[in-house]
Amino acid sequence: MRASLIQIAVDPDEPVDSRRARVAALVRAERGADLVVLPELWPMGAFAYESFAAESEPLDGPTHQAMAAAARDAGVWLHAGSVVEAAGGALYNTSLVFTPRGTLAASYRKIHRFGFDKGEAVMMAAGEEPVTVALPELTVGVATCYDLRFPELFRGLVDAGAQAFVVPAGWPARRRAHWTLLARARAVENQAYMLACGTAGTHAGVEQAGHSLVVDPWGEVLAEAGPDEEILRVTLDPAKVTTTREQFPALKDRVLGVAKPPRP
Repeated sequence: MRASLIQIAVDPDEPVDSRRARVAALVRAERGADLVVLPELWPMGAFAYESFAAESEPLDGPTHQAMAAAARDAGVWLHAGSVVEAAGGALYNTSLVFTPRGTLAASYRKIHRFGFDKGEAVMMAAGEEPVTVALPELTVGVATCYDLRFPELFRGLVDAGAQAFVVPAGWPARRRAHWTLLARARAVENQAYMLACGTAGTHAGVEQAGHSLVVDPWGEVLAEAGPDEEILRVTLDPAKVTTTREQFPALKDRVLGVAKPPRP
């Protein structure tokens, strides 16, 4: 399985419409990949809170339309990062996943909102439902940025059949060490691939970590980007998830949080 992570540089001087067109072209250029991944809130930047309401869009808005067309033209599964979704009088940080035909396979509203009583935490509503997507090669669990700090979400995704995680993010540079550590930890403890795609650049005065990475089920880093805009291209072996879980069956030894069969 061939995967491409496109680490987008978010420049506040680049109009959103221009960035949408530029990113669509980058996706089309990845024809031949099986899965392409974009970062969190790349249209305006994850910390550009003042732009959230103005740049919000319905689920089938301009980013949906541009990315659906790009996925179809490239013939790839596309995790299109996330957008600020406007729905029912609320805003959500919503990820979009498209099939190679350009149809929406799944959407995921970010469950854990970042900000500690400000920013995203107060401006956006929380999602409620974990989401997995069955690709032909493997089942992918979807999470977003701050979700990475909450291991119980990833356990739930594994219980739902996830063999890999895709995590778009707008992670700040000052906590880059946490980004790498947590991405590897979620891969190791769940014996799953981790595809963590962040943004580059500086937006709303917050320098971004970059350093997107792909981690295998044993915790080995297969590829890692630098701080600038970059594309990671990796080949994943879906059988490695099964092999790792069979050779080191730690998941079978879980005790807490595991549903127990009813007593006879």
